[in-house]
Amino acid sequence: MKIEITKPRPEELEKNGVYQWPIWEKEVSSFPWHYDAPEQCYLLEGQVEVSTADGRKVEFGAGDFVTFPEGLSCTWTIKAPVKKHYRIG
Repeated sequence: MKIEITKPRPEELEKNGVYQWPIWEKEVSSFPWHYDAPEQCYLLEGQVEVSTADGRKVEFGAGDFVTFPEGLSCTWTIKAPVKKHYRIG
């Protein structure tokens, strides 16, 4: 299962309504997570490392647009406090 990371231009985010999505914030921490549905998010702040169940590690941070596939199990390690727009499903 692949985690996709892109660096979209502001006009792309505006066109797709990303700035109207809900916001989620989290302090420095580590926790397991499972995606029951696909999720897209755009990080406004923060730095994250995600470790997948098969041992892969992916890092992303402010300015990144990240897509997580349905069925993914992973561990989030938040290295700098996160603030992100997100959409599930």
